Amino acid sequence: MTTAPPRFTSADLEQMPDDGKRYEIIDGELFLSKQPDWHHQFANGMIFSTLQTWSVQSGLGIANIAPGLIFAEDDDVAPDVVWISHNRLASALGPDGKLYDAPEIVVEILSPGPKNERRDRETKLKLYARRGVQEYWIVDWRKHQIEVFRREQAMLKQVSTLFAQDDLTSPLLPGFTCRVDTLFTSLP
Repeated sequence: MTTAPPRFTSADLEQMPDDGKRYEIIDGELFLSKQPDWHHQFANGMIFSTLQTWSVQSGLGIANIAPGLIFAEDDDVAPDVVWISHNRLASALGPDGKLYDAPEIVVEILSPGPKNERRDRETKLKLYARRGVQEYWIVDWRKHQIEVFRREQAMLKQVSTLFAQDDLTSPLLPGFTCRVDTLFTSLP
């Protein structure tokens, strides 16, 4: 007789230790990540600041770093960066400061290791597609590239892989443009 693995919920996350690790639940499965390293966090900060600078100038939305994103009791994650329009934020932000609806753009920066990469490239891609994210960026700071996925017929489909000399743009962000290598220029 096989025993089904336990299904975790948001209530279980509340019981996890405050130890600097990131605990996330996707489809009831618990995922644990080590604290991100310098390079990961630098890329994270650059993407956030670039999106937030554009957001302030445009007045169309807001970027944030690692907000709690609770789609359901068994889908509770903290993406590296999100961008959400003011209209959507008004209904998505709960009284506890967590998001309960998909932001338009979600960004994940790859952490080293095949298990971590598989989580971002497969498990989170499926989650974000299922939950209505409009655009998903997978950032590889080691290769200085960004894979862009956009919603097409209820799926997130890869539309491009951007390299250092390419410009990052989005139909969701009118007038936004950022050359990819500027997000990584100061990495040692």
